[in-house]
Amino acid sequence: MYPKIQIETVFNTLKSRLNAYGSNRPKSYRAQIFAAILLCAVSAFAIEAEYRWTLPPGFHPPPVPANNPMSPAKVELGRYLFYDLRLSSNGEGSCATCHIQRYGFTNQLPVAIGVTGQSHPRRVMPLANVAWFAVFNWANPNVTQLEDQSITPLFNDHPIELGLNQQNDKFLKVIATDPTYVKLFPQAFPTHQGAYTFLEIRQALAAFERTLVSGNSPYDHYRYRHEDNALSDSAKRGEDIFFHQPYSCSRCHGGFTLGGATIYQTTDGAHGVEFQNNGLYNLAGQSSYPANNQGLAEFTHNPADIGKFRPPSLRNVAVRAPYMHDGSLATLDAVIDHYAHGGRIISSGPNAGDGSKNPNKSHTIQGFELTSQQRTDLKAFLESLTDEEFLHNSQLANPWPIKTR
Repeated sequence: MYPKIQIETVFNTLKSRLNAYGSNRPKSYRAQIFAAILLCAVSAFAIEAEYRWTLPPGFHPPPVPANNPMSPAKVELGRYLFYDLRLSSNGEGSCATCHIQRYGFTNQLPVAIGVTGQSHPRRVMPLANVAWFAVFNWANPNVTQLEDQSITPLFNDHPIELGLNQQNDKFLKVIATDPTYVKLFPQAFPTHQGAYTFLEIRQALAAFERTLVSGNSPYDHYRYRHEDNALSDSAKRGEDIFFHQPYSCSRCHGGFTLGGATIYQTTDGAHGVEFQNNGLYNLAGQSSYPANNQGLAEFTHNPADIGKFRPPSLRNVAVRAPYMHDGSLATLDAVIDHYAHGGRIISSGPNAGDGSKNPNKSHTIQGFELTSQQRTDLKAFLESLTDEEFLHNSQLANPWPIKTR
């Protein structure tokens, strides 16, 4: 795509040529020149209308599917939908009731709770920088489009999350009659004909979620903006621990997302997605993980994949307790203890076992020793990943009046 200034230059040149040749040229020639001018005008308009990403240093534009281009209107519609309690079977929940902004768009429950009170086997995934995730769930390798990720929370019935009916739900009547949506949907989908469906709802939600960009933490100011005083000396030492042997934290939590595999606009189909068994459990018997949390093996049916989960991003990790896919570690200290041992020891109860001896455990998790000072430094680094601006940005917050929340 040519820069706008080049298109304007070509446009003006063609227009002047058309005027210069005047009416003495054949009509077919003038028609061709006019078509070229029109094409340039449309191209210039397309560039002007293209969504403009405002990203922190170190971030590159994320991939956006061709059938769901970004626009400010679509992002704003998605924000209203994200916080709308009517987007549930009983008016008791929305995307935001689980993905709470001040907790990095997750919550502080060990596992997710649906709108009917059903507990889920896994905790809520954080959404910071979700636009760059290669996959979106703890263990499902098949959901690779953000537009598709919302299908399960919207319509799943085992267990229920939001509990909507995909084919004929009352919320479709809401978006057809609510004054806010009557205004926002046509702005977000200006060429759409007919009634709006859950496809447009999912597309708008994805557009908003792509704007959940967290890149303004003290660590970002230090590493990407070269502000040496943004980090304490302790946090700087913790960074060195995090990224170097023998600790290898960045092996699973690397890149600018400090999480699993990431993708960009230029990424091809090979994302290098990895799911890891981190030795959280080692139950006796054939299956080393609890029956309701087998990880990747639930989809591949390969015993070697039991206990493998996607490493989450560590951005804003200090405000996101409890930890792990099932919320079974309450504090950052417990997480550090787990990795220092090379796996978790559970001494009694139905889940008793030494996770460091799990046969599927990643070979990168070998355990290590930390002095008291090193532990303090590592925690200081993890705490430096907290982006207060992101956690309180009003442009990402609930847009509905209080009385309708």
